[in-house]
Amino acid sequence: MKVLLINGSPHEHGCTYTALSEITETLHKHNIETEILYLGKSALSGCIACGYCDEAGKCVFDDQVNKVLAELDSIDAIIVGSPVHYAAASGQITSFLDRLFYSGGGLMAGKLGAAVVACRRGGATAAFDQLNKYFTISSMPIVSSQYWNQVHGFTPEDVRKDEEGMQTMRTLGENMAWLLKCIEAGRKNGVALPQYEEYVMTNFID
Repeated sequence: MKVLLINGSPHEHGCTYTALSEITETLHKHNIETEILYLGKSALSGCIACGYCDEAGKCVFDDQVNKVLAELDSIDAIIVGSPVHYAAASGQITSFLDRLFYSGGGLMAGKLGAAVVACRRGGATAAFDQLNKYFTISSMPIVSSQYWNQVHGFTPEDVRKDEEGMQTMRTLGENMAWLLKCIEAGRKNGVALPQYEEYVMTNFID
């Protein structure tokens, strides 16, 4: 079992990373493999609606989006982490997820999803809600915790002092490990994946 954690902060080892690392420690206790993907500080293009991915099965921009697409078969869960910028997720993670889910949304069904946000003071729940929408449009069960998945602080040291926030991260890790084990047990005992109808798109045009 493998969980991909995506760090959408411009700071590689900042507050978002601190929260994600707390989750990985819990997952490792359950012998679950993890990878933290740092998106970096370089400009990351948003989706340009060119339609290339419909034909090629990958994005026209050959960057970390295509790297994740190529590895999706080996990934059982995705945790998305972002700082809070103006009560929203970072532009970096938003551009990345727009392209990842548009290019590979059909491959996401059945994988577990969770969002984590780091903020100094406010706007956390708005950003948290934004990130969860990627999962709910892709047939991905969302893993919850004891509280909304947020940590507070201006620095990683501040975040480590947020005892409730860090505990929330550990609880999230416990819940994700439990659900991954449940899914694996079900698979071994012949529980089939959901069978979906052919997709219907309604554009509300007479």
